[in-house]
Amino acid sequence: MTAADHSSTIGAPSTAPADAGRPPGQGIVVDGIRKSFGDHDALAGVDLHVDRGTSLTLLGPSGCGKTTLLRVVAGLERPDRGTVTLDDRTLTRGADVVAPEHRGIGMVFQDWALFPHLDVAHNVGYGLDRGDDDRVRQIENALDMVGLTGFGDRMPATLSGGEQQRVAIARAIAPRPDALLMDEPFSNLDASLRSSVRSETRTLLRDLAMTTLFVTHDQGEAFVLGDEVAVMRGGRILQQAAPDALYEHPVDPWTAAFIGDANLLSGRAEGRRAHTAVGAVPLLDASHGERTVLVRPESLELAPGGSATVTRVEYYGHDCTYHLRIGGTEIVVRSLSAPEHRPGDLVTPAYVGGPTVTYDAT
Repeated sequence: MTAADHSSTIGAPSTAPADAGRPPGQGIVVDGIRKSFGDHDALAGVDLHVDRGTSLTLLGPSGCGKTTLLRVVAGLERPDRGTVTLDDRTLTRGADVVAPEHRGIGMVFQDWALFPHLDVAHNVGYGLDRGDDDRVRQIENALDMVGLTGFGDRMPATLSGGEQQRVAIARAIAPRPDALLMDEPFSNLDASLRSSVRSETRTLLRDLAMTTLFVTHDQGEAFVLGDEVAVMRGGRILQQAAPDALYEHPVDPWTAAFIGDANLLSGRAEGRRAHTAVGAVPLLDASHGERTVLVRPESLELAPGGSATVTRVEYYGHDCTYHLRIGGTEIVVRSLSAPEHRPGDLVTPAYVGGPTVTYDAT
């Protein structure tokens, strides 16, 4: 669908045809968005949807276009073509856009962008109507939601990184926006804080039933934060699905390797079974001939003795990773136990997982 397919007025209810796949009032819908900078196609026809009240994480490597897409949704960037709608309103149709401040969208930036000369309460209340008699209560409610009750008179410089991040979230949700955009919001936090703060944020947004679009390059973060995950590469969305479906059924070998460790093994398929270097592997779909078979490291077990050589062992406390060589094939195996094999040991890997996917042989 192109911009010409829409006859709606910018900012008015969308009249996108029913076959667009998303009925009116259905969260954020990005349709055919294109954006070029000179000869570089930053966005090459992006389609994306975030159901109302759910969270979607946009996952991809640096330079794939995810921040550009977020800026288009926010109204900070004008696309060359395509549309953006939020609930029943058209916000972008090609170069015609609703101004950011009139979109009903909150945004949390990577560096949080707090005003250092304003206290917490004035930071949180920055986007609220100064003449609103309910303004003070709105600020207090937002601070309470992020666990910062009583912090209103504090200055940003006196807060920890985690507290500053919560202030940024409170400022974004204080006006009760229709949607929230978050651009790498936890990247500036120490590793010890990142896990707890993102879990708290996820719980808060779920409780608020707020339509949320996150941008991240971290697969673990994407899976924790998103009801769904959209994988982006080269200005395109490769796949959008729930985290478990994405992990188990990636659309192509690149996606399989990007969202987690992946053994991509040569195999010969015979119906719903493929013969590989780790033995017979069950397949989701019947296939025949030479295929590339996805085998996740946790779907393998090791037995002592055999033709595979352990080349490296990495113990992380909660799990152990073995690197093996079988002939010219490198294989990774993950175990939840303490190391039972050492470099140089001969072992036999066996597949113990469920049916998996295959791709055209490379």
